[in-house]
Amino acid sequence: MIRSIVIILTIIVVYSCSTKSEKGESEVVEKIYFIPRTYYSDHKIFPKLSRKYIKKKKAEIERFYSQTFGKDKFSGGFLVAKNGQIIFEKYQGYSNFEKGKRNNSRTPIHLASVGKVLTATAVFRLVHLGKLKFDQKVNSILTLFPYETITIRMLLNHRSGVPKYAYFASQDSLWNKKLTLSNEDILDILTVNSLPLDFVPDTKFTYNNSNYALLALVIEKVTKQTFSQAMKKLVFEPIGMKNSFVMNLKNDSTIVSQSYKSNYQKVPFDFLDAINGDKNIYSTPRDLLKYDMAMYNDEYISKKIKDEVYKGYSYEKPGIKNYGLGIRLKEWTENQKLFYHNGWWHGNNSCYVSLKKEKVTIIAISNKYTRSVYNSVQISSLFGDYPYEISD
Repeated sequence: MIRSIVIILTIIVVYSCSTKSEKGESEVVEKIYFIPRTYYSDHKIFPKLSRKYIKKKKAEIERFYSQTFGKDKFSGGFLVAKNGQIIFEKYQGYSNFEKGKRNNSRTPIHLASVGKVLTATAVFRLVHLGKLKFDQKVNSILTLFPYETITIRMLLNHRSGVPKYAYFASQDSLWNKKLTLSNEDILDILTVNSLPLDFVPDTKFTYNNSNYALLALVIEKVTKQTFSQAMKKLVFEPIGMKNSFVMNLKNDSTIVSQSYKSNYQKVPFDFLDAINGDKNIYSTPRDLLKYDMAMYNDEYISKKIKDEVYKGYSYEKPGIKNYGLGIRLKEWTENQKLFYHNGWWHGNNSCYVSLKKEKVTIIAISNKYTRSVYNSVQISSLFGDYPYEISD
């Protein structure tokens, strides 16, 4: 009884503070979306690893890290955990080379397309709360959206056929590249110009950033918040991701971790750097570990929804690769599946691997270009029957 009263009073206080600090947001929205608790499932819900096991795996991973990244090839953060317990992590390089600012465990780095995993999770949360449906028509939310048959699910699994914004925004007849493109501009261009679809919706898979730029607009429309605010309320705060945020190009470009070529030559921001949803989320390996653990919690995202998330939707072509909802899959057999997502944008590379059966998380984020980040998936073979080889 006393505990219930304390919880109720906590919710009232948190809600009251939130109402005062978030001017312009409706009370209804705040009651629905602000979550006064943390859904991060820490390692206590899984068996504790023995010191012997940790020591053995740490030595194997350290050997991989040394061979793969060396002293100068990598700039960012790398982490491997099992059962929520960190076995190995390493941070090196510079978040700002010119100022000599080094990366550490609290340095947020551009996730590139790994950010799609988090954007998708905001959608899952809205579905969990009953505010959205996977098979809901996009134009029932974005009323100007010109394509009648496309659903939220088709945006999530890249089967919509919507034109790619990087292509049509590069056409002088459609966009002036001296101006910064926004998510709203993408929708306007599609609407005003009646651009034809690339293919009939839900007939094939084509990876496409436009899908997630549109999902960001959907999230804003449903929550009546900016994408940045919605991500904070739906994903970052509930999971305890304290070093994660959506970049605002105008306000944050000089203070965020910078992007570099392999020789530490800075990669400048361009006219596509204000697009949210498909990218522009900054985070850390430790925050992503919290995210991975939260996805084992059925109170955060229900099992029914996760069953829809972690399955393939594109079997037109034979092969082991597939795409779920906001996550890539490799399926060797029914019981041998690997879930992951890679990212690349400017000089940033990222890799997120989740071995659900073994409760293993592998994360590598670099702000200095190196494709070696994607080799992180090879570590899977140290924990289960995955067909990867780590060279000696």
